[in-house]
Order: sequence, then C-alpha cells, then structure tokens
Amino acid sequence: MKCVIEGNGIKVFGKAVHALSRIGDEIWLDPLEKGLAVRTVNSSQSAYACFCFTPLFFQQYVPDPDIQKDCEAVKCKLNIKCVLPLFRCASWRERSVDKCEISINFPNSRVIFQFHCRHGITKTYNLGYQECEALQAVFPAHLCPNVLMAQSKLLGDIVVHFPVSQEEVTLSISCFKVTLKTFCEEENNCIKGMNTELMLHPDEFDYFEVGEDSAVTFCLKELRGLLSFAESYGLPVSCQFGVAGQPVSFTVKDMTLEAHVVLSTLTDPNHESTSQPAPGDDCPVNIPKTSTAEVSTCEGPMETEVYVADGEQVASSQGSEVFNPNLHMRKMIQLQTPGKILPKPRLAPESALTTPVTPATFKIRSLLFGAVYTDVVDSKTADLPSLACASDTEEDGGTEE
Repeated sequence: MKCVIEGNGIKVFGKAVHALSRIGDEIWLDPLEKGLAVRTVNSSQSAYACFCFTPLFFQQYVPDPDIQKDCEAVKCKLNIKCVLPLFRCASWRERSVDKCEISINFPNSRVIFQFHCRHGITKTYNLGYQECEALQAVFPAHLCPNVLMAQSKLLGDIVVHFPVSQEEVTLSISCFKVTLKTFCEEENNCIKGMNTELMLHPDEFDYFEVGEDSAVTFCLKELRGLLSFAESYGLPVSCQFGVAGQPVSFTVKDMTLEAHVVLSTLTDPNHESTSQPAPGDDCPVNIPKTSTAEVSTCEGPMETEVYVADGEQVASSQGSEVFNPNLHMRKMIQLQTPGKILPKPRLAPESALTTPVTPATFKIRSLLFGAVYTDVVDSKTADLPSLACASDTEEDGGTEE
C-alpha cells in the first residue's frame, strides 16, 4: 500500500490523528479499495472512532494488491504516541513539507512515513506495526429514530460552556427543544459543583427529526476531538441516537473523507421492566420480603413456622373480602355447637400452624406463605392464585379455651 498526501491534506491528516488520540492509545491502518481507514477504540471499548479517506483525498493512492485479488488485506496496529509527534506541528509542516508519503512494508512489518521537505530534504520514519484483526463497530445508525444535524460552530459554542473536567453530559430531545446539561451521578455532587444546562430551538439545526422523546448520557471528553476537527474546516456534524442504553453516533462527511464517532450511553434504571411472570411449575417463586414466614433451606426435613397475630387481616387472592382466620374459625365452631357462645379463640405462637415440611412440598408452601401471610396488603398479592383454603378442623386451627 502506498499513498501520497500534498499541501493542506497533511494538516487535515494530522488533525484527524490528533482527534483519534482523544479516544484511544492505538490506531488501526486498514487499506481498503475505497480508501484508507484509520480507526481507534478506547481501553474500555465504550468509544470508537474511524476516519476514512477516499482516494480523492490523496494525490496518489495504491491499495494493497491482495485487495484486487479478493484476498484479505493485512491490518496494521500502531501506537498512537509514535504517530502523533509526526503530525503535531501541522502548521509548520504545511509550510516546509511539500508532500507526505505513507507506505506499508509487509515483509519487514514496517509502516514508513516519508516527509519530502523543501531544499531536497527527506525525513523518513520507520514504525513497527502489529498485525491484528479488523476493527469495526457494528451499529446501524440509519435505524435510529432521532437525527440531528448542526453546524460545527454551533456545537463548538455549546461545548465551550462545559468545563474541561466535565466527563458526561446528557442530551435530551423532544419535539419542541433540545437540551444539553451536566450529568451528575449523585445529587450531592450536583449541589457542590457547577451545573450547566443549554436549551436549543429546533430552528437552530440544519436537520431535525424526532421519532421518540429520549435522553442519552455519554462522555463529552471523547467527542471534543471530532468537534474540533469539524470546526477547523467548517463541516456540519450529524448525530443519530435512540433511547438510553443504546449507542450514539456522530458523523462528519465530506467529498474526500468521512468520520464516525460511536459512544456508549448510560442505561436508564427507571426504564427497566417491572413485570414479573406468573408463578407456575416451571418458574421460580420468590417469597416477598414482607412475608412473616421465615424459611431456612437445609438438607433433610424442614420446619416452617408461621404465626398469625390476633386480629390480623390477610388479603384474599381471589378478590373477596378480607380474610380473618380467627373470625372464620369462630364461625365454624359455632356451626358445630349451636346455641353456645364461645370465647374468641387465640393461637399459641409455639404450637399454632407448625407443620413439618419436606423438600418436595417446600416450593408450594413457600408460595402459599408469600401469597397469604403478608404484613402489608399491596396490589401484587391480589394477582397470585390461591393454592389452599382454611381448614375446617381443629388440627390446623387454634385450640379451644
């Protein structure tokens, strides 16, 4: 592979390398038939950037011969700290360097940068590379419901209001406005620090499409490099994103190059589904924390003790009236001995409703206790089916005084 850059293209390529250095410590050189792709990813793999230079960007571009033979080309990985100093003084090199030649020497595993300066001076840098797999972010940006496009100067004026130490920002969009504000993980930090919030009208964007109201939180530090690159050449920046937890993509396009930055976003804990499956034979059963049944799991026979206090009201799972076990037992005894007024039965905590349980029946008993004997009556208990009814014998009930 061999490509030659002249004039202002050297400065553009240097700024692209500088933007990539804001994200990752290594760059991938991928010579394609459609151009040279320079990619990077951060250490946590939460940010990805790619600059693809078309053949029109170069004065001369000769791709790898293996590409023309439908063979897989070699991917080169370089340390960005070795490449960045070569293009750091881009403005000085633009005046003193006529052209820059980049070639890959596959037998020696070297990437060669040659700067042809004035007065016949040539500076050559041989950098060793590591052969690796292709780096590509799989993200269908065209399927995102929300699309924004604005001039880079507008976005640059917005970002300048946030301090350099600010890591995450939240981008909110609706049909009426776009909000960019400081993200605080804890409320105490929001009170102590400085909070910035900017609101924009849809008319300030070149393109505004809202398919779903959402708010995404991403890292601002890894985006500053692309915004600085776009602002230097007056290129518009487009943004595609969906709901929280899905990546957000920023794109800069031109006739000679195309840049993409894909950032991960924080998930919204309030967006998680709270629905629970109905209990059955093939699904686990969880005992509510408000249940008065204390169950210890161990090998061999187990005992489960449940004490129903005097006058406690337990919700019925069939939507009927509130079930009072003492009152129900009293009515049953009055039916067996008519004409006698019996005192109100009481349950002994040490002997009432104490039944040995085997591991085979532990699941059903646990469901029964979690569905019936609860301290707090809530809406979840009404959805559980009734697995047992009150016994009409004195063995499972209280003792007669």
